[in-house]
Amino acid sequence: METDKINRTHEAAILKVIKDKKIMRFDHIFGHFNACSRASAYNHNLDKLDTIKEALEANRNKGVDYLLQKWISGSNATLQIAAMRLICTKEEHQLLNQSYIDHTTKGDKVIQRPAIIVADQTTKDELDK
Repeated sequence: METDKINRTHEAAILKVIKDKKIMRFDHIFGHFNACSRASAYNHNLDKLDTIKEALEANRNKGVDYLLQKWISGSNATLQIAAMRLICTKEEHQLLNQSYIDHTTKGDKVIQRPAIIVADQTTKDELDK
């Protein structure tokens, strides 16, 4: 019962810090939140609470959206290509790479045959059978 009360109290305070400071990772909370230590938060499973996970994810999504919009509308070609790589399909990503090499042989596994050194052609012919 005591643990539930502690969790609710810390949860509300952590959610306020996440919102006010625009925190995007759980570990970063403790630079702004001193009511409990990082170890205590993990011991009380605060990192597993859906409300905290959702608040962090919402901030990450806002950050990604903001940067993508800024990069796309900017005049820096390098940032525009970076934004394109983040939002494009697999096929478009391959087209963006000038030196794309398919190491998987279009989904098939690469099978290397072991090299066998033979003394003469007769032995080689027998091995090839």
